[in-house]
Amino acid sequence: MITVGVEEEYLLVDPETLLPTPLVQKVRDTARLAPIADAREVQNELLQAQIEVATPVCTTLEEVGGHLLRLRHAVASAAQANGCRIALSATAPVRDASPVPITCTARFQRMQAEARLLVDEQLICGMHVHVGVPDRETGVGVLNRLRLWLPTLLAMSANGPLWDGRDTGFASWRTIIFGRWPISGPPPVFDGLADYEARADALVKPGVVPDRGQLYWLARLSERYPTVEVRCCDVQLEADDAVMLAGVVRGLAATAIAEEKAGVALVPCRQEFLQAATWHAARHGMSSTLVDPWGRVRSSGDVLHALLRYIGPALEENGDHREVTALAHRLLRNGTAADRQRRALARAGLPAVAKLITA
Repeated sequence: MITVGVEEEYLLVDPETLLPTPLVQKVRDTARLAPIADAREVQNELLQAQIEVATPVCTTLEEVGGHLLRLRHAVASAAQANGCRIALSATAPVRDASPVPITCTARFQRMQAEARLLVDEQLICGMHVHVGVPDRETGVGVLNRLRLWLPTLLAMSANGPLWDGRDTGFASWRTIIFGRWPISGPPPVFDGLADYEARADALVKPGVVPDRGQLYWLARLSERYPTVEVRCCDVQLEADDAVMLAGVVRGLAATAIAEEKAGVALVPCRQEFLQAATWHAARHGMSSTLVDPWGRVRSSGDVLHALLRYIGPALEENGDHREVTALAHRLLRNGTAADRQRRALARAGLPAVAKLITA
């Protein structure tokens, strides 16, 4: 059984204005006092109006969902006790004229000194899925195969259409903001682990990027855990949708490992094409078309069904098939969280958006 864990980032906002509120230390201290959250599960992020939670290592999607609900409840209660709310949106719908202060660590201070405006605009929240791999060599094989499906995962997760009080025209504006870092976007194809390590060293050792933590590929090997870390997803409005995405990522990892063992040839895909497919997914979400791994522009529903067929045997083996497919079909019926934010904005403006993302 491939293990899975999830990290989620949330915004801390004023309940009336929806402006980001730099209260992370108070909220974190309050959450740590709650009996339902371990201190290690609730962490600071780059800006003081963000907070991150991390589930323990899980073997079932039921565990993932239970831990996410527990941690969301702990942090939401702690935020309310300190006069703010957590917002489950990948972008801050509104911002103040003054930048939110950073969390005071040496690493974050260095990032601010090197990229001030970019750091100021990191009012964005993602969801990271870690899947266990037996070794880093296998992990590189998983990266080489699941990279083709990263645009589809991104489209399914889209939850960030608003910025500065208006619709950006993108379903995931977070993806566009995050793509401005030097090393970002889909990972390239690696010729094994030695190639991965050599490329990482070639960037870090001369100081092109300060550390491996700033290799912001949409999927990468974790430097802390024996996992592949998939980072392309926006944070989700509902824990159920986060569970669905975790199940899909685990299915992709299991399928990739099986293909590696069987010697199945990689599907060729040029880096620039995959980059364009990622931009297309950030632009449209699931509301229009997607580019599938074979380079065809198809309806988003057709591409999602192709993904489910591709990972179907792995979903069955992991015991995830019924839950993942049911939630995926619900996604097709109801649209993404980005669609829901847009409907709320059209219905009753920013107050309706605030009610939706802080409920």
